Amino acid sequence: MKADIHPQYGPVVFHDLASGEKFLTRSTVSTDRTIEWEDGNTYPLVDVEISAASHPFYTGKQRIMDTAGRVERFNQRFKGFGKK
Repeated sequence: MKADIHPQYGPVVFHDLASGEKFLTRSTVSTDRTIEWEDGNTYPLVDVEISAASHPFYTGKQRIMDTAGRVERFNQRFKGFGKK
């Protein structure tokens, strides 16, 4: 590999703003903010709006789309469209 062309890869704390959960992982993202983690070490902190902790797909709180109702409303709305 070429030297000095790859970003630094190290531990980073991600803070999910929606659920308030924080988790430590590794990433190449850089930030000026830091946080002291449970192990006593200081790590860079990145705020994210949504993660697996708050995403509806992973939490099981998905909204079920009423596709049958939508189709019926569409057909009723445009039932006479295009007739002469």
